[in-house]
Amino acid sequence: MAERVIIVGAGGRDFHNFNTCFRDNPRYDVVAFTATQIPDIDNRRFAPELAGKLYPDGIGIHPMADLVKLIRQHKADLVVFAYSDVTYDQVMHVSALVASEGARFALLSAEETMLESIKPVISICAVRTGCGKSQTARKVFHILKEQGKKAVAVRHPMPYGDLEEQVVQRFDSYDDFAKHKCTIEEREEYEPLVDEGIVVYAGVDYEKILREAEKEADVVIWDGGNNDMPFYKPYVSIVVFDPHRAGHELLYYPSETNMLMADIALINKVDSATPEQIEIVRKNITANNPGAEIVLADSNIVVEEPSLIEGKRVLAVEDGPTVTHGGMPFGAATLAAKQYGASEVVDPHSCAVGSIADTLEKYGHVKRVLPAMGYSDKQVQELEATINSCDCDVVLFGTPIDLPALLSIDKPAVRVRYAYKDHEGGRSLKDALLARL
Repeated sequence: MAERVIIVGAGGRDFHNFNTCFRDNPRYDVVAFTATQIPDIDNRRFAPELAGKLYPDGIGIHPMADLVKLIRQHKADLVVFAYSDVTYDQVMHVSALVASEGARFALLSAEETMLESIKPVISICAVRTGCGKSQTARKVFHILKEQGKKAVAVRHPMPYGDLEEQVVQRFDSYDDFAKHKCTIEEREEYEPLVDEGIVVYAGVDYEKILREAEKEADVVIWDGGNNDMPFYKPYVSIVVFDPHRAGHELLYYPSETNMLMADIALINKVDSATPEQIEIVRKNITANNPGAEIVLADSNIVVEEPSLIEGKRVLAVEDGPTVTHGGMPFGAATLAAKQYGASEVVDPHSCAVGSIADTLEKYGHVKRVLPAMGYSDKQVQELEATINSCDCDVVLFGTPIDLPALLSIDKPAVRVRYAYKDHEGGRSLKDALLARL
């Protein structure tokens, strides 16, 4: 009799684990997915066209809060944990809950879920959301371009819309963002790459995505999400560390796994972290993966019209995932406000409306920043209303995309972005990477 399986996830790794280990496998009967972290991705269905011949009715996607009910209803034998950027405590709390209901708990390994490519793969992963993967991916792209190689980026999934329409997505222009009805979070990941002439693939079925990407690439760059492990077996593994969250590489799942698999351990944000924070990260890497080469990098702040900041009361709008489940209390906009002499960073709590107010309440560590949440048209409207009702002189947008172009706001706006830079006096990422290629 097939084992009854529930896969708990967040609309990404869960589908990939299903595709690589459970689809068309008669040993298992996947009775449900659960979804968390991202608003409005539960109460959907993984369609029969995606689920394969064993699931003519597809598979239901339910709220994570229903896990116990689902275990009991389906008499589940096995619960597979399949999402990232969570503490070890959180993982084991789920494990305890599952065990108390009589089911087994499992984490799938990187090896059994990584697909192999006929082209070299460079994976860029991290130990937390918001470490600086995307700017590192852009740097790697330009290093390869200098060598006469065409690289294509494959981005960790963000299938928040109609899953059947998102099996394979390709982005090389802004028209593609509209075509695929991208959320703000999706645009934050794709737009900076497309702006620099990089073709980006994403979607649901990463076997099909890989085969399409291979057709036009000399090298495939895996641009990871959160702190998840790579979906493709890397020829070179680059893992990005954030010293502002020193020690998290040993406290979050699957941060430590990425650290242990790294060929190049890139400590980012050296220009804004303290020497003590940097040393904690360095010691953790050396103690646990002494074979990894450590590269130091700065995350330079690039500000349009910095003269608009000095002496002004500013609202700091930061990258949503980084300051919510990524746990960072600040981002590029906050650093720019400090660097260019803002008189005050205003607190958005009193002006937040709808789901934006709910987000600020849910993530108590978020104080004087506004997460750029936009998983639906309604939430984008609530973000816009929150900004317009805020008593400030200037809005600093510390997101990777041109968010002011998507909103109608009644205040001056200044964009703030990060750019990769090798830390002065250290080994360059280019030298470290080319030595392995």
